[in-house]
Amino acid sequence: MGSYYINRTFFFDVHPPLGKMLIGLAGYLSGYDGTFPFQKPGDRYEQHNYVGMRGFCAFLGSCLVPLVYLTVLELSKSLPAALLTAFILIFDTGCITLSQYILLDPILMFFLMGAVLSMVKCNSCADRPFSASWWFWMSLTGVSLAGAMGVKFVGLFVVLLVGLNTMHDLWVLLGNLSLSLVMFGKHLLARVLCLILLPIALYTAMFAVHFTVLNKSGPGDGFFSSAFQSQLIGNNLHNISVPEHLAYGSVVTMKNLRMAGGYLHSHWHLYPEGIGARQQQVTAYLHKDLNNFWIIKKHDSDTADLSDPSIPVEFVRHGDIIRLEHKETSRNLHSHQHEAPLTRKHFQVTAYGINGTGDSNDFWRIEVVGRKAEKLIRVLRSQVRLTHVATGCILGSSGKILPKWGWEQLEVTCTPYLKETPNSLWNFEDHINPKLPNISLDVLKPSFAEILLESHMVMIQGNTALKPKDNEVTSKPWHWPINYQGLRFSGVNETDYRVYLLGNPVIWWLNLVTIGLYLLITVSTAVALKRGVQLTSELKELSRVVLRGGGQIMLGWLLHYLPFFMMGRVLYFHHYFPAMLFSSMLTGITWDTLLKFFAGFWSPSTTARKVYGAGFLALALLIIYSFYLFHPLSYGIVGPMASDPSSPMAGLRWMDSWEF
Repeated sequence: MGSYYINRTFFFDVHPPLGKMLIGLAGYLSGYDGTFPFQKPGDRYEQHNYVGMRGFCAFLGSCLVPLVYLTVLELSKSLPAALLTAFILIFDTGCITLSQYILLDPILMFFLMGAVLSMVKCNSCADRPFSASWWFWMSLTGVSLAGAMGVKFVGLFVVLLVGLNTMHDLWVLLGNLSLSLVMFGKHLLARVLCLILLPIALYTAMFAVHFTVLNKSGPGDGFFSSAFQSQLIGNNLHNISVPEHLAYGSVVTMKNLRMAGGYLHSHWHLYPEGIGARQQQVTAYLHKDLNNFWIIKKHDSDTADLSDPSIPVEFVRHGDIIRLEHKETSRNLHSHQHEAPLTRKHFQVTAYGINGTGDSNDFWRIEVVGRKAEKLIRVLRSQVRLTHVATGCILGSSGKILPKWGWEQLEVTCTPYLKETPNSLWNFEDHINPKLPNISLDVLKPSFAEILLESHMVMIQGNTALKPKDNEVTSKPWHWPINYQGLRFSGVNETDYRVYLLGNPVIWWLNLVTIGLYLLITVSTAVALKRGVQLTSELKELSRVVLRGGGQIMLGWLLHYLPFFMMGRVLYFHHYFPAMLFSSMLTGITWDTLLKFFAGFWSPSTTARKVYGAGFLALALLIIYSFYLFHPLSYGIVGPMASDPSSPMAGLRWMDSWEF
């Protein structure tokens, strides 16, 4: 999606813009022209200069190794623990695969680990508050939090981690009676400045740059409101002039406010036999069309003669009862208690009557959301609700696609449920009335705050509405820690060059076992301390590392993993990788602690060091050998599938769910 930034073409994505902007910047600086379509992984780049973008993602992915190394070193004060963690990331096939493609994940994980390292470093400066290093690490924490949130919304999980750590720090400071309340207030203000205001300012600035750069009409226009679209160069609403307020006799189009909502539409075709009343179809259509135009009329009189210049203009107001006559077919928007075509317990919406003459089921009350009665209705800006007078139901679009008899357009229904949702809200876009003065739509353009709010609402709706594509491999959260199922990144057949996203099984299963071991060690240590067991100085230090350092990492793993069980959206294997970073750091800390504990049973100290060294070496060799076995998954396989004895991966398909 970096191509859109180079071409300055507006698009829609369910994630915030920072990651895509950085990829676009890397491509621009390295000479990429923004013309490659990026339709699917494995497509040949041909003459396109992609190296800068892939190199940028690979560089940030490589930076994860020193970041986890420094984090574990700061928490455990143990060089071997930090080295073991670095080994795990260096030789994990999953991290390598993610980092070598143009993806948002390595960028997200870079900022995530930057925030964690900065938080840990700032904690280490707690004895030197307000020093230069203290301010540096706290400010860098805020910058990294803004970066993580700016790449994907799951960056909020690390915000929560830092927030809990900050609350704990402030609680400890509040209990320090030697600290005056004035000094405590300074601590509080410093954290508000660096960890709240700074990230919010940077996050907002990202969107300001995003909207400034993407100023041309593109494939993302239809997801946003008409007022937003009017700002995009090349959009049919850009730089046009229309009457500002609706009046009786106006010819209008109405756009549904649900994400990618269509225009209220009708055509000569009738609903088929057995689908409600056999009357003219009313749908929501995603494209501009003459059949989208409706004439606003009073419910109790014909306003066709309002085109006469001698008749004064009468504006439509909040709470008025109106009729909407379809301009092309002269039939009125109509509803009744027949069931809608697709949505159960909703009423059918049709176009009914002859030359604008129908019945009382054509009457609708127009209400502006958030406005008082007698207020005028503005084109683009007013959000309106149409309530059917006879039944009390509300006009809306379900978003469901009608069968071929409905030309695969979107279903329009009248819902008896009065809950206010974007599906039941509309705005007026086109507006034609020769008797009214036109104004430029620039006058009606939304403010930056309104654009920012709308973009977030659209992203949230898009996230919740994500559906898997055809033949796309989805997964469930319980699959991830056990490495149950990978993802094909390119290639399917034996003749293809195949890359398969799968974590190094030995590393991932070691991480999983370690989580259980850590919980056992933590409980045992806590019980021993509670019972007053006398510990040596070395064991006390190990207990501190396990309970404090390991506890922070364990909390990070829980915060980056458990929320996915509560998500209703479609999920993929790569969503686990931020949590995998925490489980890898926990593995380094836990096994270092275990080896030191068992080595303590040996004397003299030279023997203990040998036992410790042998255990560390065994783990390192196991990790390296497993990488040797599975590295073709990251760098590409050509030849028979793993089920074939002649395959280079023969015998390594340890789970039937692996597809390589």
